[in-house]
Amino acid sequence: MATLGDIGVSALINILGAFAFLLAFALLRIQPINDRVYFPKWYIAGGRTSPRHSSNFVGKFVNLNLWTYFTFLSWMPQALKMSESELINHAGLDSAVFLRIYILGLKIFGPIAIVALVVLIPINASGGTLFFLRKDLVVSNIDKLSISNVHPKSIRFFVHIGLEYLFTFWTCFLLYKEYGRVASMRLNFLASQRRRAAQFTVLVRNVPHVSGRSISDSVDNFFKTNHPDHYLCHQAVYNANKFAKLVRKRERIQNWLDYNQLKFERHPDKRPTKKRGFLGLCGEKVDAIDFYKKQINDLDRRLTMERQRILKDPKSIVSAAFVSFNSRWGAAVCAQTQQSKNPILWLTNWAPEPRDVYWKNLAIPFVSLSIRKLVISLSVFALVFFYMIPIAFVQSLANLEGLEKVAPFLRPVIEVKFVKSFLQGFLPGLALKIFLYILPTVLMIMSKIEGHVALSVLERRASAKYYYFMLVNVFLGSIVTGTAFQQLHAFLHQAPTQIPRTIGVSIPMKATFFITYIMVDGWAGIASEILRLKPLVIFHLKNTLLVKTERDRVKAMNPGSVDFPETLPSLQLYFLLGIVYAVVTPILLPFILVFFAFAYLVYRHQVINVYNQQYESAAAFWPQVHSRIIASLLISQLLLLGLLSTKKAANSTPLLVALPILTLSFHKYCKHRFEPAFRKYPLEEAMAKDLEDRNSEPDVNLKAYLTDAYLHPIFHSFEEVELTEVRVDENQTQIPSTSVDRPHNHVPSPSASELSSPSPRHHAYNYENQPPHMVTHQYELDQQNYTVNQYEVEQQHPYPYDVFHHGAELSSNGYRY
Repeated sequence: MATLGDIGVSALINILGAFAFLLAFALLRIQPINDRVYFPKWYIAGGRTSPRHSSNFVGKFVNLNLWTYFTFLSWMPQALKMSESELINHAGLDSAVFLRIYILGLKIFGPIAIVALVVLIPINASGGTLFFLRKDLVVSNIDKLSISNVHPKSIRFFVHIGLEYLFTFWTCFLLYKEYGRVASMRLNFLASQRRRAAQFTVLVRNVPHVSGRSISDSVDNFFKTNHPDHYLCHQAVYNANKFAKLVRKRERIQNWLDYNQLKFERHPDKRPTKKRGFLGLCGEKVDAIDFYKKQINDLDRRLTMERQRILKDPKSIVSAAFVSFNSRWGAAVCAQTQQSKNPILWLTNWAPEPRDVYWKNLAIPFVSLSIRKLVISLSVFALVFFYMIPIAFVQSLANLEGLEKVAPFLRPVIEVKFVKSFLQGFLPGLALKIFLYILPTVLMIMSKIEGHVALSVLERRASAKYYYFMLVNVFLGSIVTGTAFQQLHAFLHQAPTQIPRTIGVSIPMKATFFITYIMVDGWAGIASEILRLKPLVIFHLKNTLLVKTERDRVKAMNPGSVDFPETLPSLQLYFLLGIVYAVVTPILLPFILVFFAFAYLVYRHQVINVYNQQYESAAAFWPQVHSRIIASLLISQLLLLGLLSTKKAANSTPLLVALPILTLSFHKYCKHRFEPAFRKYPLEEAMAKDLEDRNSEPDVNLKAYLTDAYLHPIFHSFEEVELTEVRVDENQTQIPSTSVDRPHNHVPSPSASELSSPSPRHHAYNYENQPPHMVTHQYELDQQNYTVNQYEVEQQHPYPYDVFHHGAELSSNGYRY
C-alpha cells in the first residue's frame, strides 16, 4: 500500500515531468521553424502566412528575441483571452462545449472539495478503527483519512450520508443548468448557420429493389410521389470502396516518387535505386524513379477502368441515396417521419455534413447491420475481460505489501527504499496508461465495422465503448483485483462472516492507486499533449524528405483535432473518481481539481491555435456526457450503500435508499426536457430559417447549390473525371459545373481543371471539408507552385492578425504572443 511518502515521490516525478514538457513546449513554440506545428490553425484560417520575416538567415529558424524566453508561461493567460462567442466562431460549437466540460468539473468539485476536506477529514481521521485492524489489513496513512477509519455503528455516518445528499443535489443543480445552457447554445448555433447542404438533405437507406427499375429511378419516383412540393433532387451512392483503395495506394506511391525525385535533384550525380523484392529488402535492384513512375501509370489505367465500371454497372449503386429538398422544413419532415408502411424500408435520417460522411460504410447492406452490431458487442465484452489480466498485474504492483505476504522471496528487492517508492508511486499509473494506449484505435475499428455512416457517430460509439471499458477495468477492475491481492492474507486467516467487512473496508483503500493514476495521466499526460512531440517529428521529417511546394507543407502540418473517442471517456472517469471518493476518501479531490484546471488551459490553447476539427456536430455528444455523470452519481450512491452495510450502520443506511430513485427521476426529467434539442430539428425553427432566406435571397438557385454536394470525394481526384456522369440522376437536367449560378454566400466549387490535377497530392482544395467559419481560399496549382490569388472572409475573424511575429502585438484587440 502506497504511503504518503510514495505519493510524494509520484507527485514530484509527475510535477517535474509536467514542468519539463511545458519548458520544452515554451522553447519549441517560439522557434520560427516550428511555427506550423504549434500554430497550424492560423495557417489554415489564413491568419498567418509565415512565421517571421528576418534579414538574418539564423532568425528564420531560431527566435533571437531573448525576452520571449523569459515569458515561457505566457501562453496560459493568452489562452483565456478569447471569449466564448469568439471561440465558437473560430473553432466551432463542438470545441467550445468540450471546454465547458472542464469548467463544469471545476464548478462541481471546487465547493465539494472545500466542504469535504473541512468536514469529513477531521471526522475520518479521529475514528481510529484502522489502528486496531493494522495487523490484519494492509493500511496506510491515507486510509486513515477515509471512511474506513470510522467505527462501525458510529453516529458519524449520518454526516457522510448528509453530505452525499448535498453533493448529489449540487451536482444535479449544475447539470440541469449546463444541459439547458448547452441545448440553448446548440439551437442558437443552428439558427445562426449560413446555408449548408446538410440542412436540406436527408440520407435514405434500405431503398427496395424494384424489378426493371434502377435504385435512382426508384428514389426519384418515391419522393416525387410522397413529397411532391418539396423534393428537389437526389445523389445516388456508389460502392467505390475498391476505387478508394486504389487511390490511397496511388498516393503512397506518389509520395515515394516525390521523395526519390527530390533526392535525385539534390544529388544529380547518382540516381536513386531500390530492390523489387519484399519490402525493398531483397530482389533485383532497379532505378527507383522509373519503378515508381511505371507503378503510377499502371494504377492510373486501373483507376480509369474501375471508375468506368462503377459508372456503368447498376450493381455499383447501393440501396441508399442523399435526397435534397427545396426547404429545411421539407427536409425536417422527411427526416423525422416514417416514410413507408413497412418500417424497415425507406429509412430516413438527417444527412451528415459532406465532410462528416464515412463513405466506406454506405456500401454495407442494411440487413447486415444488426448482425455486425451483435458481433461487435460480443467482441467488446470479450475484450473487456481479456484486459483484466494486465489490469490485475498492474494492481499487484500497486500493492507490494500484499504481494510480499504471498511471495516472500521478492522482499529483498521490493524493500529497497527508492525501488519501493518508484514501484508504488509512479509505475502502476504509467503501466496502466501504456496498456490503454492502443485501445481507442481498436475500439474505433470496431465501431467502423458496426457500419455507422458519419465520423461523428463513429467517434461517439467508440467513446461509449471506451467508457464502458474504463468503468469495468480501470475503476471496478482495479478495486476487485486490488482487493484480491491486497487482502488475500486476511481472507485466508479470518472467519467467513468477516469477509464482507474486509471488502467494505478495502474499497476506499484504492484511492492511493487512483491518485497516482491521476498524476500520471492527468498531470504529466496533459502536459505531453501540448508538446506535440510526435507531430513535431513527423512534420520535420516530411518537410525535409517530401515537401516540394507550399501546398505540400500545408498538408504536412497535420493539426489534428480533439480526440473525442479517448478524451471524453477519460474525462468521465475523472468525474466518476471525484464523485465516488468525495465522501469516501476526500483527500483525492485536490488532485482532481488540479487536473481539471490544467487540462482546461492546455485544451483551450490547443483549440485556439492547433486543432482543426474534421466535422461539426453542434455538441451532439452532450447527452452522453450528462448521462455518464448521472451514472457516476448512481455508482457512488450504491457503493456508499454497500460500504455502510459492512459498517453495521443499520440506523443510517436506509436513508440512502431514496437517493438513487431521486437521481434517476432527475435524469428522466432532463432527458425529456432537453434531449429532443439534440435529436430533432424543430419545424418552427426550420420554417423561420426558410422564411429568412426567402426574404434575403429570393432568387437563389438552390438546386445548383445542392446538386453535387454529396458527390463521392474520390471522383474529384484524377484527370478526365466528368462530374455530369455521376451527378444527381440521369433523368434530371445536367448543369455544367463551371457555369452554376450559385448563391453569393456559397463556397465556390472547384473548377473542372482544378479537379483534374495529375497528382492526388495537388488535387483541388477541398472546400466542402472546411467549416463555414473558416476562411475561403482559391488556389492556382501547378506541379511545383502554390499561390493564393483571392482571399475572402465569410464572417469577421475574431483575431485580425497582421503579419504574425513572435512577441509582436496584434493589430487590434491587444492580444499578444
